[in-house]
Amino acid sequence: MELLNTIVNEINNILWSYVLIIVLVGSGIYFTLSTRFVQLRLLPEMIRLLTDGVGTKTEGHAVSSFQAFCVSTASRVGVGNIAGVAIAIVTGGPGAVFWMWVIAFIGCATGFVESTLAQIYKLPRKNGSFHGGPAYYIKNALHQPGVAKLFAILISVTFGLIYCSVQANTIALSAQTAFNISPAITAGFLAVFTALVICGGVKRIARFTEFLVPIMAGLYILVAIIITIMNIDKVPGMLALIIHDAFSPQAAVGGGLGSAILTGVKRGLFSNEAGEGSVPNAAATADVTHPVKQGLIQSFGVYVDTWLVCSATAFIVLLTGQYTIGGELTGIALAQASLASIFGGFAPAAVSFMILMFAFSSIVGNYYYGEINIAFFESKSKAGLFLFRALVIFMVVFGSMAELSLVWNLADLFMGFLCLTNLYAIIRLYKYAHVALNSYLEQKNKGIAEPVFAPSVLPSESGIHAWGVDKD
Repeated sequence: MELLNTIVNEINNILWSYVLIIVLVGSGIYFTLSTRFVQLRLLPEMIRLLTDGVGTKTEGHAVSSFQAFCVSTASRVGVGNIAGVAIAIVTGGPGAVFWMWVIAFIGCATGFVESTLAQIYKLPRKNGSFHGGPAYYIKNALHQPGVAKLFAILISVTFGLIYCSVQANTIALSAQTAFNISPAITAGFLAVFTALVICGGVKRIARFTEFLVPIMAGLYILVAIIITIMNIDKVPGMLALIIHDAFSPQAAVGGGLGSAILTGVKRGLFSNEAGEGSVPNAAATADVTHPVKQGLIQSFGVYVDTWLVCSATAFIVLLTGQYTIGGELTGIALAQASLASIFGGFAPAAVSFMILMFAFSSIVGNYYYGEINIAFFESKSKAGLFLFRALVIFMVVFGSMAELSLVWNLADLFMGFLCLTNLYAIIRLYKYAHVALNSYLEQKNKGIAEPVFAPSVLPSESGIHAWGVDKD
């Protein structure tokens, strides 16, 4: 295990230091500028669309825009928001938080593009629902089935297997810290409940996340607000420290400024998933009148994930002062210690329960991304799906008992490969998302409250199957 961890870490250093950081940030800046800061100028529209979708009833197996948002948020809002942020502060210093904010702002534009493309090139299903994602727009729009299959395999492994092990690992560690529960017992518990939910299909997953996500995110943010109010006199100093260390890290940060930036970018991307190609799989399931609607809703999800939930963890850790840069106390244990310093001995137990909600919802959301991409191979046999479900449950058990550093390094490695494949596709297909955005805004400017998408506005209708045309 130690040798594998060393090899994976070396590959990550090259991938994240010289390749991905340039492509990810560069493409995000390009999308931001070319859409004229869509993440800012259409922020009110994002909020309107999201609130309008709450409680919307759908027929049959159709998924509403809000349910699709909740499925993606269930995957986003997980241990990366708590354990990941704590790790970032210990590894890269308080300045890493600033770079998490930056990558989230840039990522909003990237998230808009990929989710809009997923809606344009989604496929209808016989039961009235839809599915889609990067594998589908790579195949149907770029006409590169080999690359599409590569992405489908990568995301199935990354989310369905690797990321599920990360979530399970954090649940097991928090349960052991709070209740002294053996990781083996936690593994068995998670295996059973994961099987019960994932075998119920997308509609059960959508309903499960629609109920759980708003509750868990709201409770966690409320706790952070309480701690912030209790330490309101420390807030100006904390913000100054974040800004200062973003450009002049403390000596204890190994690697200096580069480490602060890379740590913030990696942990920010793991949390908000913008550009990774995961969220489009959920975005494609929504039944909406225009692709841009879901693109805007999913873009807002990046704000919710990083600027709200991740910031909540950062404020808790920094205001309570329990962290040490480069120290051994990190991850979920640091978050528990931070809350215990304010709320006393019951805090670790409360955090453990909260982690269970966050991480288990992420396991469910991550599994769904894998299922959608297993379906991409269009096998009529259910053996492949059954095998995938069995592997997911196995990785939940493995993650519960594996070492912390190995599961996070594996997550970074596969996340990097996944990002490069998806970014290649959305950069090439960006013009279609841009035309769709202009079409949406033109209708809004004409006073049309709910714009309707017509594929004829695009330069090519090839590969579109869910919007009144069926052309190859």
